[in-house]
Amino acid sequence: MTETETNTYDVVVLGAGPVGENVADRTRAAGLTTAVVESELVGGECSYWACMPSKALLRPVIARADARRVPGLSQAVQGPLDAAAVLAHRDYYTSHWKDDGQAGWLDSIGADLHRGHGRLTGPRTVTVTGPDGGETVLTARHAVAVCTGSRAALPPLPGLDEVRPWTSREATSAKTVPGRLIVVGGGVVATEMATVWQALGSKVTLLVRGKGLLARMEPFAGELVAESLTEAGADVRTGTSVESVTRENGTVVAVTDKGDRVEADEILFATGRAARTDDIGLETIGLEPGSWLDVDDSLRVTGHDWLYAVGDVNQRALLTHQGKYQARIAGAAIAARATGETLLAQPWGAHAATADHAAVPQVVFTDPEAAAVGLSLAEAEQAGHRVKAVDVDLSSVAGAGLYADGYKGRARMVVDVEDEILRGVTLVGPGVGELIHSATVAVAGQVPVGRLWHAVPAYPTISEVWLRLLESYRDS
Repeated sequence: MTETETNTYDVVVLGAGPVGENVADRTRAAGLTTAVVESELVGGECSYWACMPSKALLRPVIARADARRVPGLSQAVQGPLDAAAVLAHRDYYTSHWKDDGQAGWLDSIGADLHRGHGRLTGPRTVTVTGPDGGETVLTARHAVAVCTGSRAALPPLPGLDEVRPWTSREATSAKTVPGRLIVVGGGVVATEMATVWQALGSKVTLLVRGKGLLARMEPFAGELVAESLTEAGADVRTGTSVESVTRENGTVVAVTDKGDRVEADEILFATGRAARTDDIGLETIGLEPGSWLDVDDSLRVTGHDWLYAVGDVNQRALLTHQGKYQARIAGAAIAARATGETLLAQPWGAHAATADHAAVPQVVFTDPEAAAVGLSLAEAEQAGHRVKAVDVDLSSVAGAGLYADGYKGRARMVVDVEDEILRGVTLVGPGVGELIHSATVAVAGQVPVGRLWHAVPAYPTISEVWLRLLESYRDS
């Protein structure tokens, strides 16, 4: 019979992705003993199957696209990408799917790593089943933080398992370039992976149920990305649902609601995410397995004063950087409560994840890039704000013309006409990903429009779009 070991810590963190790592970092910095439980690789989805591999794949694609728009350089980069080199570059940035470095970092901050599957087995208690089948019971004096993230959600199509579809994991870790690839979905994963594999030599067909791409952004973002994908050779079909999928002699066959038959070597479903909470023992504390966890702004789970849900599992903002932000807030809140400090829970306070509501930034690394922070025009109006949208063609900015011949892009700021602050900003165009933080500062800082006139953009940079936006607002 396997002996069960019992350990007590101030904090137990379930999941060692970027979110769990940051919770542990903050609680250890506060002097709290901390255990971290991980069933796969330390570093989580972002490091091995999402942010890092996808951006490593995309960087050569975007760099080539930019170079092709620069006189004197364009002719030198007309050839195909070296797919093997691009995939090797991706492998380097995933550390070849080994987590020694990140496990070493956890050790360096004094957190104890427990490898195995962790499940809640009661209040403040996590039981870890290790690779050898042995069990370790971890008891938390102050808090358990669930940081298990999310997984790809597949649609309920009959026989889908037999087709062996790609999800985001297979799309970012594939070892070879498929000759033909069907991408089902129109969101971030779908558009980024369509961009990658089309550029690496696949013939991509994008099947989108909605009327456009990137539905959570301003409509023009998806329109510009769809136009670019089409120009690159992808077949973009909107208003199209997949009714059935089979694999016949190695070939994937997707039949759409319009009766079209689309054939490919692989099919990627990028159709949403589900909480990874189905097998972590939620039922032992009165919560529904597989559910998203409802939290307050300190990331504490409703009805459980010792339980925190941080990152994707609370469904507030499924983005690595936002999860890390939440982790910093949660770690500070756990430490404050543990030591009896006053909680600073007011909006924008040290223990309130206010940005989740008002200033979430995101970059979609397609060609062109699409970046946004805060509310879209439609979201601001739905929230009851009196707002005005101001649009500028990015090609009117001198820096954009210098950046690329034939530069195509657009910017929008959504201004609250009562408070004279920005509720949201969207930028679409080559290179705009590095501009979004200036917009984030303006939105999160609730900087008055009048003060923004004194934030002078350097000439000639694409950042001069701020001046054009302010001029347009003044003259409207």
